[in-house]
Amino acid sequence: MNPTLTLTARLNTSAADSRRGIVRVHPEVLAALSLREWDAVSLVGARTSAAVVAAAPPGSPTGLVLLDDLTLSNLGIRENSGVAVAPVVVHGAARVSVRGSRLASASVSEATLRRALLGKVVSVGDTVSLLPRDLGPELTAAEATRSLARSVGITWTNELLTVTATAPAGPVSVQTNTAVLWETDARTPGAVPPAPTAAATPATPSTLTAPTATAAEPDAHVRPVSELVGVDTQVARLSEWLQVTLDNPDVLRALGAQPRLGVLVSGPAGVGKATVVRAVCARRPLVEVDGPSTGALAADDRRAAVTGALSRLTGGGVLLVTDIDKLLPAQADPVSTLILQDLRAAVADGAVALVATTSDPSGLDSRVREPDLCDRELAIGLPDAAQRAKLLGAILSQAPTDGRLDLDSVAARTPGFVAADLAALTRDAALRAAARATRDGSPAALRTDDLDAALGVIRPASRLESPDVALGSITLDDVGDMVETRQALTEAVLWPLQHPDTFTRLGVQPPRGVLLYGPPGCGKTFVVRALAASGRLSVHSVKGAELLDKWVGSSERAVRDLFDRARESAPSMIFLDEVDALAPRRGGSTDSGVADRVVAALLTELDGAEPLTDVVVLGATNRPDLVDPALLRPGRLERLVFVPPPDAAARADILRAAARSIPMPDVDLEALAAELEGYSAADCAAVLRESALAAMRRDIDAATVTADDVATARRAVRPSLDPQQVAELEAYAERRDRDN
Repeated sequence: MNPTLTLTARLNTSAADSRRGIVRVHPEVLAALSLREWDAVSLVGARTSAAVVAAAPPGSPTGLVLLDDLTLSNLGIRENSGVAVAPVVVHGAARVSVRGSRLASASVSEATLRRALLGKVVSVGDTVSLLPRDLGPELTAAEATRSLARSVGITWTNELLTVTATAPAGPVSVQTNTAVLWETDARTPGAVPPAPTAAATPATPSTLTAPTATAAEPDAHVRPVSELVGVDTQVARLSEWLQVTLDNPDVLRALGAQPRLGVLVSGPAGVGKATVVRAVCARRPLVEVDGPSTGALAADDRRAAVTGALSRLTGGGVLLVTDIDKLLPAQADPVSTLILQDLRAAVADGAVALVATTSDPSGLDSRVREPDLCDRELAIGLPDAAQRAKLLGAILSQAPTDGRLDLDSVAARTPGFVAADLAALTRDAALRAAARATRDGSPAALRTDDLDAALGVIRPASRLESPDVALGSITLDDVGDMVETRQALTEAVLWPLQHPDTFTRLGVQPPRGVLLYGPPGCGKTFVVRALAASGRLSVHSVKGAELLDKWVGSSERAVRDLFDRARESAPSMIFLDEVDALAPRRGGSTDSGVADRVVAALLTELDGAEPLTDVVVLGATNRPDLVDPALLRPGRLERLVFVPPPDAAARADILRAAARSIPMPDVDLEALAAELEGYSAADCAAVLRESALAAMRRDIDAATVTADDVATARRAVRPSLDPQQVAELEAYAERRDRDN
């Protein structure tokens, strides 16, 4: 059961947070609920809602929760009412339908609507605003504001929408591939039409409105090719293919080839796939079909939207289908066949080129990649540190700065960030700079400190739906008294990434993987988080049997996709938590061979034909004796590192690290550590967390945690280490040492 705290609601007067679905609580509340900034929380007042949480400004009372006016309204409460706050699991939405004013629903396209709601956490019945929080890489904040102002007029900042349905049910977050649609009954025959360049598809009886296929506007949100960073090869290839196919078809015919072009552009969400296509096609006729919005419609409406878009390219041009996996998913229905026939017919004569984007190639109908449709593919990977620095420079090229911005340092601390994430980072930094200028009366200018502070709340899109390990400011230097563990991980993980030339000079291959084993709660995941922060690594985490699927081939594909994502985001680390459940000894399972096939797939990826360059694999387990022995051979998880229970000195280090944000002036942490014999690292952190809760129970406005609160917590939190299990693991470690 998730921990819950009841706090007093107050109106958040910050303009930066106004109507953006952000709630702020004291850092002690975050610690007590085991939350990180920008996690999702459930809020219970007169009704239930959800939002994202962040730390309250310094000096805010502990027992308050700061809410904007919309969140107060969604909860059906007023100031000074009680609000129950608890962590909640939020899934990425496949579809969200909203209802708004006649003007907004008639004039704001679904694509603009999705950008305005991107990143927000919503539930059915919630009221949300069009104020954008994260607008994606293809639009800057200013450009998006102009787009909404052109559509709705000056009243766009006051426009409110009601969420009427979500899929899946429950609180969801709006993602880059979410279909955000208007309800049909919101549109009326006399409503203002869309932008002049757009032609709406035929009216349908669907419960949701059909999306509009739009022509690209050369002067709106289309970036010049010269401003694109890190995609020179992809731009050159796409430009060449379009030029040869559309501009010089006779040359192809003379060579006996059909002038036909279909391109599938793949890459992580938010990396800028559609932006690249728009930039390359800036001077060509271009019609877009929004895959998520179109794919959410009824069967006949989906085909009508595609044929309507194709009819606008009678003179030739490019059809761009964004997130085509949402329009033509792997689980196809009959209308998918008809849509594919329409696309093949349009592409066959050479007048129309099809360019489709996807961030989930495995979820795409395999017929899209057949030779008569998308016979060519372009991959756009995650930017490396140098490219991220250039992207930040391009985004901030016109921003006033207070001194020189250390963009290289910021780029090094943002593994896994794509263009959309960096744009969100700079916007959050700009809000902080604007707040400082308003408060101090100083000129509005960005500082490196603003970007550093924004890093604490902005998470990359790749982590919004995946269970990646959260990175923070901790490093290996903060990992207690585990000297041998730190040294082993430094040699096996950091040295190959930081000193590859030394390994090359000595003619040896670096270790491929490491297995951490030890009792539960002794800091294996904490060590991994510190290791990732020390090496500035992008972390891809899989826990237990998450990759196991009863369908033949699904588990193996999930393993391949995991390693492919790691290669794209290198330098990166794959963390296999509870690896004994993921890769047990082969031959003894009763799951129709699924686990055996997963082990085989892991072995193939670890030492197969395709090398793992700048990718390290870490496994963690409490039962190393249950892991398949083949996985522990050289070239695989060859380094076994024992993470022992913390001794008194290590417990003191753990308590000091956990108590950094907890005011405990009267508590002797050294003496407390000596008394916690048999407590794991997780138990030590739980004692401090329970102490903070005890202080709140004593006085909801408590400013410090006292020794009496710690004593109360000691009675509630008992040690979780099993002496027998600890003895068995220590014996296993001794046997490994003797054998080696």
